[in-house]
Amino acid sequence: MDRRSFLGAAAGITTVGAGCIGGGGNEGYGNWFSDVENYDGETDRTGRSEVTVRVGAEDGLKFSPPAIVVDQGTLVRWTWTGQGGRHNVVERDDRFRSEYHDSEGSTFERTFEKTGVFPYYCEPHRTLGMKGGVRVE
Repeated sequence: MDRRSFLGAAAGITTVGAGCIGGGGNEGYGNWFSDVENYDGETDRTGRSEVTVRVGAEDGLKFSPPAIVVDQGTLVRWTWTGQGGRHNVVERDDRFRSEYHDSEGSTFERTFEKTGVFPYYCEPHRTLGMKGGVRVE
């Protein structure tokens, strides 16, 4: 491979990598979702007054959907699946925090009145990538 081909290939890799970190629905989160297996961008939930996020989804160690975008004034309800053990929901800067639950049907609610980005996690399973986020437009 000559120098020009190598540099062209390297530029393409850098562009793809930058998209994974800063773009593709990851706006405002930085690398927050880098270890979240089920994250593939934000799920648009604008135009709804209430939205549900499942806690303990898939293998019991995920939020589903992991990242949502909502309008101001939207009520987000986290609903436990009963899978994966004891979970909670903690905003990264501790702006909200739920109690621990492990029973199916347990809920935690928050109405998002202000715009911004609200990354959150499950305290016992954060290192396993159990993280989510709400972006309020």
